[in-house]
This record gives sequence, structure tokens and C-alpha cells, in this order.
Amino acid sequence: MTSHAAAEAAAPIGAWHDDDARYMHAAIALARRGLGQTAPNPAVGALVVRDGVIVGRGATRPGGRPHAETEALNAAGEAARGATLYVTLEPCSHFGVTPPCAMAVLNAGVARVVSALEDPDPRVAGRGHAMLREAGVEVRVGVGAQEARRANLGHILRVSAGRPMVTLKLAETADGYAAGGPHDPRLMITGLAANQRVQMMRAVHDAIMVGAGTALADDPLMTVRLPGLESRKPLRVVLDPQLRLSARSRIAATARDFPALVICAQDAPADPRRALEAAGVDVAECARAPQGGLDLQAALALLAASGVTRVFSEGGPKVAAALIAQGLADEVALFTAQKPLGRVGVEALSAPARVRLADAGHYRQTTDIAVGTDRFRLWERII
Repeated sequence: MTSHAAAEAAAPIGAWHDDDARYMHAAIALARRGLGQTAPNPAVGALVVRDGVIVGRGATRPGGRPHAETEALNAAGEAARGATLYVTLEPCSHFGVTPPCAMAVLNAGVARVVSALEDPDPRVAGRGHAMLREAGVEVRVGVGAQEARRANLGHILRVSAGRPMVTLKLAETADGYAAGGPHDPRLMITGLAANQRVQMMRAVHDAIMVGAGTALADDPLMTVRLPGLESRKPLRVVLDPQLRLSARSRIAATARDFPALVICAQDAPADPRRALEAAGVDVAECARAPQGGLDLQAALALLAASGVTRVFSEGGPKVAAALIAQGLADEVALFTAQKPLGRVGVEALSAPARVRLADAGHYRQTTDIAVGTDRFRLWERII
């Protein structure tokens, strides 16, 4: 970040006009509608405001193009001349499939740009703001930065850390178990309201990820099943070092309609791989961790390289504990039922994972509400 941008980003919201904060909040809300649909590009929101009236709105379109700025400017038309553009991420400055958004802003005659964040993408990284300033446009950076950073975390981590952001979701009984004993039937832990919230959470991520143990025990479908969201088809990812997933599993059986990827170790057997690929499942290899499972950093890097920015991890407890221990769980969503299991089962979270989650140096709890008959808590990793 340039010293100019850093100084502005550090300034409190009160340093700007109150309207700036209000319009930026609305632009971020608009951007969030695109989460899970715009990868590999970030989900950006933009508003064109002239004389206190919103004359153009835009959000990054599904697939990542057109960008939010051009959508908002096109909607505003001639009303953009002399107006203020509110945008949740720095306008791009490089030529790609389309010309840079910073050039579109200049061509539209916008007088002022309020931007929440400098884009850490090395192809931009302050150059979009610099292009605007050099042309005489007033530029303000940092309004709504914290809220925008959370909304753009998948993009930020992909270009700065080489991995997508990860939301870890877990469901537990009142006494802390995610499953019963080895021979118990699958538990239906949460109620309808919580299950519907999970469906919505799936819909705003690019990929849904589980470990091989969960895939084998539950034979999940891992799709978005809510009316009106039938077009949402996140990539279904199974972390399966030895390719134990059956080609007759529900994931494999639906792979031609809903994309599926199995990540295995480099020494995985060849025959199961051929069977899965014949069913339409993609199979990719990554390194093992020292303890024998897959290297989660390497698996997430593989997903980032394929364009994934947001991962929704739904299990199981071993993957959850590892994600938290390695600082890879950026959000932790925990649903707790009212009813206990009442006997020994599989812990939803290990004791070390719960300790780390309660450590204010690592996580901050942001939500604690009732969802139907269940309790929903959300933690955000300190960034």
C-alpha cells in the first residue's frame, strides 16, 4: 500500500463526509450479492451519486465480467459527468479481456472517486488510484475499509497468500458431538431454519469442501438446494488422499451436472482414479502433510490456482481442527442444537481447536443468535 493510501485507510470514518460512509455501506451490500458467482474476479459493488441522488448502480456480473464500475457508469450515462463514484475496491488499471475500469471512470467524466480499498493484486496495487489522481479526479481511499476487506477477503488472500478464504461450518449436539459412534446412523443435528441458512452460506462460496471421512460416512450431495438458487453450482471438493470415494457415490453420480473435484495424494492408486474420472469427476494431486494426510496449504493453493476464491468447508472434525490449528479457517460458523447426544460420540471440535477459537488473539466472535431451535455463532479470524 502506498503511504498516501495507508494514511487515508487509517483515518476514521468520521474523517470523511457522513454520506461517504453511508453510500459505501450500500455499495458493499450490493457487492455481497455477487459472492460465490464472480470468481476468479472479486465481487465488487459500485454506486454513482450526483447531487445526493444515486443515478447508477453496478455489481460484478456472474463469471467476473462486466466489472461493477462499468455497470454503474453505463446505468448512469451522462449523469455520471461531475458525479461521485463509490466503489468497494480500487478500479483496475490493466488491460485484460476488457479495458481498465480506471479509464472508463475518466471517460465518463466522474469528478470524485471514493474507494474502500487498494487492490492488492500486483497488476493494480495503487496504480488505478494513481491514474485517476493524475487525471485530476479527487480520490478518497479507506472509507468502509474494514467491512470491504471482509467482503473481499477471498480475492485478497488469493492474490496475497495464494489461497482462497475458508469458512468452516460445523454442527454439534448440545454436548459437543458431530456424530455418534462408529455404527450409529447419521445424526440429523440441526433443524430446518439452520439447514436453510447453511444452504444460503453454500450459495455465496465458490466451492464446498469435505474430508474423505465425511464423504464416506454421509455420502453427501453437497449442492445448493433452495428455490430460486438452482443456478448456483459451487465446485464440490473432497480431500481424499487414497481415493476411497466410490464412483457410485452421490457426488460421483451427479458429477456431470454439478462439478466435482477430488484432491488426492501423489501416491494414490490408479484404478479408483480412472473410475472417478470416467464418472466425470476431476482428480488432482497435491503433497502430503508430514503426519500423512493431505497438506491443506497445498490443497487450498491448488484451488486458488484454479480460480477459487471462497471455500465452504463442511467437515469433518479432523479437517476442522487442522484448519483452525493452521490459521486457515477465516470464519468459523458453529450451529449448536438444543438436544444432547447423551453418549460418547465424535467431537465436533477438538479441545485445542476450541481453545484457539476462544483466544482473542486469533478469533473474534461476531454473531451469537438463535436460528430456529438452534444456536448459531460465528467467529472471524483476526486479520
